[in-house]
Amino acid sequence: MASLTSGAGLRTVVVEDAGAGALVRLNRPERRNALSLELMQELVGVLRALGERTDVRAVVIEGAGVAFSAGHDLKEMRAEPSQPYYEALFAQCAHLMMAIQRLPVPVIARVQGIATAAGCQLVAACDLAVAARDARFAVSGINVGLFCSSPSVPLSRNLARKAAFEMLVTGEFISADEARAKGLVNRVAPPERLDAEVESLVAAIVVKPRVAIALGKQLFYRQLEGGTEAAYADAGRTMARNMMDEAALEGVQAFIDKRKPSWAA
Repeated sequence: MASLTSGAGLRTVVVEDAGAGALVRLNRPERRNALSLELMQELVGVLRALGERTDVRAVVIEGAGVAFSAGHDLKEMRAEPSQPYYEALFAQCAHLMMAIQRLPVPVIARVQGIATAAGCQLVAACDLAVAARDARFAVSGINVGLFCSSPSVPLSRNLARKAAFEMLVTGEFISADEARAKGLVNRVAPPERLDAEVESLVAAIVVKPRVAIALGKQLFYRQLEGGTEAAYADAGRTMARNMMDEAALEGVQAFIDKRKPSWAA
């Protein structure tokens, strides 16, 4: 992981270690961190490497410069107008979003500036999101004749259906406070307090047992896709598996003993 931390071999992504939390920065500020094919490929590789590290308990994704991400790189897309290219591009985008979901630790979007189209999709695909109060969100592809079909997948799983569809068919921006009310982000903070709010959320996560969060995150997304009865059966099996882990056994015993649990790092 030293190469990732130092940035060696990466052109569009920067990784910084911060204890149990890792910071991943989209690093194309001159293009408002547009999700080029290269950036998405590098981001998938970085996330996989971080997911394999047992010392990492949370990952924060942010954008360099004035924006979180303006979505796909339209200049790159227009330069190669072919069906195979577009299918490969959007397949890579889906690959990235699923990599976030499959990561064993929570992924938090730290949003400043704008998050539009696939950039808004990236926010929706993250497990959690914290936004500056002046941040704005839109799925604006419809404004250039392109319905944001891929962004609609995580958007419709975060927002109420009518709220998601309104964003998709109007392309209009919503504020950070509206994004929180609609369920797109968890917390909103003044710009000068954004880092502190993110750090507060990370701190609340990293002290919890990694294995419990990993099992729980897998189950959380699995049960959303199944029927209620199947979800309960899956949840029961997952809880039983979790309960056999030393972290849970210690936690329950600590509760019985009326003391704080002693969890290994």
